[in-house]
Amino acid sequence: MRELAKTVIKQVQDCTQELDQEVEEVIRLGRYSEGGRRPMKVRMISQVAAEEIMARKGKLADDTEYKDMWIKREVNLEKREKEKVLRSELKLRKKKQEKDIEKNNFYWRVLDMRLKKWYLQKKEKIV
Repeated sequence: MRELAKTVIKQVQDCTQELDQEVEEVIRLGRYSEGGRRPMKVRMISQVAAEEIMARKGKLADDTEYKDMWIKREVNLEKREKEKVLRSELKLRKKKQEKDIEKNNFYWRVLDMRLKKWYLQKKEKIV
């Protein structure tokens, strides 16, 4: 279990870093079920290492072996409820946006416990 966490961290870290050495403890969450998956809680020694991993967690999507894994922050119940409300508001805005003319220019996203408008970049054609 600890080794799996370290190998995932090695995939995320920069080649000059040794963030896998910063793992303090690894805990499996949830009940065991045959052939099932359970989340792991990984506690790091330093906050800097945790922030570096969070900044580079997108590298997992590029690796086919770790494509089904994801890294998330631990959030309390209050923040989860707030995010749930934001996501429902996000769905309403997306439905409204489908009717608008400018739907091809941006999309909505929940980021840092707020709704943010992300503008799409226009692709230039090379002639």
